[in-house]
Amino acid sequence: MTADITRLSAATLAAELAGKQMSSVEATQACLDRIAEVDPQLHAFLYVDAEGALATAASVDRRRDAGEELPALAGVPIALKDVMAMRGVPTTVGSKILENWRPPYDATVVSRLREVGLPVLGKTNMDEFAMGSSTEYSAYGPTRNPWDHDRIPGGSGGGSAAAVAGFEAPLAIGTDTGGSIRQPAAVTGTVGVKPTYGAVSRYGLVALASSLDQAGPCARSVMDAALLHEVIAGHDPRDSTSLPGPVPDVVKAARTADVRGLKVGLVKELNGPGYQAGVRQRFSEVVELLTALGADVREVSCPNFTYALGAYYLILPSEASSNLARFDGMRYGIRLGDDGEANVEEVMARTREGGFGPEVKRRIMLGTYALSSGYYDEFYGQAQKVRTLVQRDFAAAFADCDVLISPTCPTTAFPIGEKVDDPLAMYLNDIATIPVNLAGNGALSMPIGLAPEDGLPVGLQVIAPPRLDDRLYNVGAAVEAALEDRWGHPLIEEAPQ
Repeated sequence: MTADITRLSAATLAAELAGKQMSSVEATQACLDRIAEVDPQLHAFLYVDAEGALATAASVDRRRDAGEELPALAGVPIALKDVMAMRGVPTTVGSKILENWRPPYDATVVSRLREVGLPVLGKTNMDEFAMGSSTEYSAYGPTRNPWDHDRIPGGSGGGSAAAVAGFEAPLAIGTDTGGSIRQPAAVTGTVGVKPTYGAVSRYGLVALASSLDQAGPCARSVMDAALLHEVIAGHDPRDSTSLPGPVPDVVKAARTADVRGLKVGLVKELNGPGYQAGVRQRFSEVVELLTALGADVREVSCPNFTYALGAYYLILPSEASSNLARFDGMRYGIRLGDDGEANVEEVMARTREGGFGPEVKRRIMLGTYALSSGYYDEFYGQAQKVRTLVQRDFAAAFADCDVLISPTCPTTAFPIGEKVDDPLAMYLNDIATIPVNLAGNGALSMPIGLAPEDGLPVGLQVIAPPRLDDRLYNVGAAVEAALEDRWGHPLIEEAPQ
């Protein structure tokens, strides 16, 4: 029974809960049992809140039994990336410097999950401070890909993607600064969405790069992602970057799933040399599929995307250097070297030396240098000019296209340890996802098959203009339905048990 429950989609699970075919406590306990069974191998979770999740589930069951009309996802369990504050629950951001820190407040996303009644199973593993593409930079050890335990699950949100792909949770929340929702989704065969910047509140999200960070849904189907997107999106007065106005009807778009007459731009610069042969093959097949479904597919050029990676790795470290200055051992988190004789500067230096990992230190140093006197205009200022050029490329492309598409990642999941000591090789994993964050667009990654050479998942990236995230779900659901008809099942069902 447990195995059957954990393999249900969130939409199906929600329907069965609403019809009282099972209780939320049963569904939540099934997920907790699955976590106990497989997480020692996957290490998707940093903290499991069994007591809190079951208490929420029991509350939902009581309200439903009393005849209260509840939101669609009420009672459906969810996992939360450990970058969002959750009152009373450890929030480490994958770092030793915040080990055992328990926030006294909830992030807005967490508040909205509580309001709807989603039991939070726990906090998932991540690259420290969301700096990484493999979840190998977590201070608490790497997460493993459910498809192949010797391979990475993507990053920085590999824990959330692995939890969903490993049937530990039907839904999860991730955050995306340069691809940290979409890239893990691609390499684990799941669906991940980076909403338009500002569409989901960043209040309570431990900041990496404030102009880039965005929370979004992780799921096993496009409809499941749409249902979760509907819950967490919307204006928040506590977030100065939060977008006002209504949320696009993403659930309706996922149900529509019709691309006839849609103008789809194939981004020339995001598919070619350097991309794995199997990735290119599966992507080409989807281009043919979209044409068969009635879409008008055309190639577009965004020449400044070539410079996006370099600009991103100046903007992100610069903002990270500023944001992470607050972690000094004085107010919260660990404090090292306070032996009664050390002065404040020595305690701060020892705390940051012992609390931060090597990748965090690397980016802080890079960002501090880029912002330093005499170099600000040469590095950070120039990177911001490139960002403007990337935004103009998107604007020009969307003048002729409704959506843009590309492979999500240049390769499938690589072996654990292969790139951890080669920062440049690791950074290149985000080459197709980074332009979206620089411009603030919404984008979705969904599975489109397995690469012939290694049998691992390949992802399609769909990009929409800002504030038009519903287009992501329309295209994604249409492609998903056509592929499932061809395969006879969702791709995730092929994942090893």
